[in-house]
Amino acid sequence: MTNASYLFLAGASRGVGREIANCLTQQQLKVKALLRTDAARAELEAMGIKIVLGDALKVEDIEKAMLGDEPVHAVISTIGGLPKDGARADYLGNKNLIDAAVKAGVQKFILVSSIGSGNSAVALPPQALETLGPVLAEKEKAEQHLIASGLTYTIIRPGGLKSEPATGNGILTEDPRIAGTIHRADVAQLVCRCLNSDRVNNKTLSAVDRQMIYGQPEFEELSLT
Repeated sequence: MTNASYLFLAGASRGVGREIANCLTQQQLKVKALLRTDAARAELEAMGIKIVLGDALKVEDIEKAMLGDEPVHAVISTIGGLPKDGARADYLGNKNLIDAAVKAGVQKFILVSSIGSGNSAVALPPQALETLGPVLAEKEKAEQHLIASGLTYTIIRPGGLKSEPATGNGILTEDPRIAGTIHRADVAQLVCRCLNSDRVNNKTLSAVDRQMIYGQPEFEELSLT
């Protein structure tokens, strides 16, 4: 990573993306955030983040934001839409980000997905799978597109998300059977640590709080150091 290059963050306006923005600026990294509206602009700019307005569903917006004069060395995406937002960005928005990242020669792409996607469907009860099925199918398509892109990637699938402060108990595992909950701030801390860890390269990982795992399964934590 060079001091002149940016970290590109999509989804910074709320939720896990906002917590990641906090984490990155505390590390004094140069961050460029893609926002669809001006709503969170002032707060993020006050944190020292460069804002680019654009819609992840529009290829031209993404390419303009990522292929500008300032090089981008890594991309983090937490985007996904609630149904009330109209078109969901889970697949198409992330596909556009991934394709632009390939063109930009990005060194690493971290995608925040969800437990229940892909082979982690086994971790969820049938009722949850039925409810979340359409969303999880979109997330899985985004994961598969990233894996096939040729980029160095890390896919992080958090369990059920809570908004309380970080506990410091967030863990990552390659075991797709694990389910549980985790605070958004802990997901953000894991994402930020993954930026500088080669141990997570080209891996798909579930993220839970070690104190909030469902059942008592035997599994192996992935060490980031």
